[in-house]
Amino acid sequence: LLDGLLPKVQITCPQEGTIDLKKSFGIKPQEIWLEIGFGGGEHVAELALKYPNVGIIGAEPFLNGVASLLAHLNGSHMKEATNCNLSPDRTDNVRIWPDDIRILFPHFPERAFERIFILYPDPWPKARHAERRFVNQKNILELNRLLTDTGAVYVATDVKDYADWALEQMDLSGLFHQVHPDTSLPPPDWIPTRYEKKGLAAGRKPTYLIFEKKSKK
Repeated sequence: LLDGLLPKVQITCPQEGTIDLKKSFGIKPQEIWLEIGFGGGEHVAELALKYPNVGIIGAEPFLNGVASLLAHLNGSHMKEATNCNLSPDRTDNVRIWPDDIRILFPHFPERAFERIFILYPDPWPKARHAERRFVNQKNILELNRLLTDTGAVYVATDVKDYADWALEQMDLSGLFHQVHPDTSLPPPDWIPTRYEKKGLAAGRKPTYLIFEKKSKK
């Protein structure tokens, strides 16, 4: 999968300049969405199946996760693990970045993404490691630059401290406000991840946050 399929769907990083995202897919996407840290890839795969006219970029630095997403895309993943297998011809609206998404940030154009997903990120629970959390002031500036004026950032976590941290950091930035009224309930079109299902079965309670830009300029 890594040798055969990944080169066909991997987004490339230019040495300089901006990526032409509209030409990066096998379709002409009506919108482009980004998932940061897709884990096993089942969420990206089902998004691709459910929204065939949307271009979806998934970023994940761990190769086991990348291989898992590739297996979802070509339909070879174990069926007991997921119900969102895709046939090979449905990889045209998915592109993968098998590394740290921050490497690509400078090469993305402004207002590129209508939705940005940050689902169950590493909580870095120790206080001295808190600044390593993805939702931090530096990354929030990039999220603001990359999100369309009508778009939204979706954050899900089953660690209360991280949810509180995300709310605090977004508020501190002055750029976003949380618009999801009941954060204990998923949005209507929510696709749960495998990790989320395991957490719910173990009694962990997710928090669902949706952030929109304060300024529409």
